Amino acid sequence: MNVRTLTPLDQLLARCERALEAIAGSPEAQRPSPANGVAEAELDEAERRHAAGLMRINHTGEVCAQALYLGQAVLARNTDTRDHLLHAADEETDHLAWCSSRLKELDSRPSLFNPLWYAGSYTIGAVAALAGDPLSLGFVVETERQVEAHLQDHLEKLPSPDERSRAVLAQMQADEARHAQEAKQRGGIDLPFPLPKLMSLSSMVMKAVAYRI
Repeated sequence: MNVRTLTPLDQLLARCERALEAIAGSPEAQRPSPANGVAEAELDEAERRHAAGLMRINHTGEVCAQALYLGQAVLARNTDTRDHLLHAADEETDHLAWCSSRLKELDSRPSLFNPLWYAGSYTIGAVAALAGDPLSLGFVVETERQVEAHLQDHLEKLPSPDERSRAVLAQMQADEARHAQEAKQRGGIDLPFPLPKLMSLSSMVMKAVAYRI
C-alpha cells in the first residue's frame, strides 16, 4: 500500500486545523473524564462562578500546552524528542476536552483571549526548540513543575462540594508530573535565570485574565 508523504502545505494545514480545534473546537479525549461517575454537587451562584473561573484558567493552560508542545515538536532536532512532545500534546488534548466539558457543566465558557495565548505559546515553543533539544525539554520540565504547583493551588481553592472538578484536576496534576519526569529523563536541563521567573510572571498574568475573561 502506498503511503502518501505530506507536503509542507499539508503539514501547515494540519497544524492550523489542530490550532483551530484547540482554540474554538470541541476536542475529543482519548481517555474517559476522571469526573465520570462522580456526582454533580449543588453549588450556589458564587461557588459556581468561582469553580468556572478556575476551570477556565486550566482550560487556557491546556490551550497553551497544546501550542507549546506543537511549537517545540515542529523544530525538534531529534525524532525521539519530537515523538515525546507529540505524545504529551495528545495527553494535553485529553485535559483540554475534560476542562471544556466541565466548563459547559458549570454553564460557562473558555477565555476569549485563547487565540492570543495559543499564538504566544506556539512562538515560545518554537524559539525554545531552536535552542536545542536539551533546553527545549528543560522548558517542558519547568513548565510542568509550575503547572503541577498551580493545580495543587486550584485543588485547594475549589469549592469543597465540587468533586467533579477536583477529580479532573487531580488526574491532570498526575499527568503533568509524569510529563516533567519523562522530559527530565530524556535530557532536559535546568533553565538558566531568569527564564523560570519570567515564565512564572507570564503565567500569573494569564491566570488573572483568564479567571474573568
